[in-house]
Amino acid sequence: MKVIIGRKVGMTRVLEEDRLVAATVVLAEPNVVLQIKTTDIDGYQAIQLGAGDLKGAKKPQLGHAKKAGATVGRWAMEVPLNEGDDVPALGSAVEATLFQTGDIVNVVATSKGHGFTGTVKRHNFKMGPRSHGSMNVRAPGSIGSRYPQRVIKGRRMPGHYGDERTTVQHLTVLNVLADQHLIVIKGSIPGVKGTRVEVHEAPRYAKPKTESVA
Repeated sequence: MKVIIGRKVGMTRVLEEDRLVAATVVLAEPNVVLQIKTTDIDGYQAIQLGAGDLKGAKKPQLGHAKKAGATVGRWAMEVPLNEGDDVPALGSAVEATLFQTGDIVNVVATSKGHGFTGTVKRHNFKMGPRSHGSMNVRAPGSIGSRYPQRVIKGRRMPGHYGDERTTVQHLTVLNVLADQHLIVIKGSIPGVKGTRVEVHEAPRYAKPKTESVA
């Protein structure tokens, strides 16, 4: 599976055929393979990717990166491998060129935090009448009947909104600028500028491997 860790740079517009489309730019600087897990030792196959400057990192992070000879590793992510997948070498780099124009990807990031919000914004509730004398414009209304004389668990109520791990599926890669380590993705992705994002190849649209003919 093709995966890379990056940071959200911002949004822009890209000319696609005869129309402008919204696009998000992701800075995907070279990731490093920090660890390789094998079936014999760990019981499963996977690699651990690291990214992000180590400035201000904790000592365990510094020691873990040092074992792989890496200068990055503030962020780490485990990527499972299937039987027959190519296993990269420890300390090798994974770059933005892993993806190509036209690839379909899933993007995982932390959404924007909105703090404590009401039900109109948090759950898209309909507002009450705003005529003279109305006292129920944005209030949630009844939260329960006489039975069972308590608030049902899972009831949609006001509360903390956003700031949670979110996945946007089946986005198209519009361009890959290898010299600048940038991936341009069609549409919007979660998070504010600078948010850590994970770009995954969408399994449903993964391109089959082509064997080279000697």
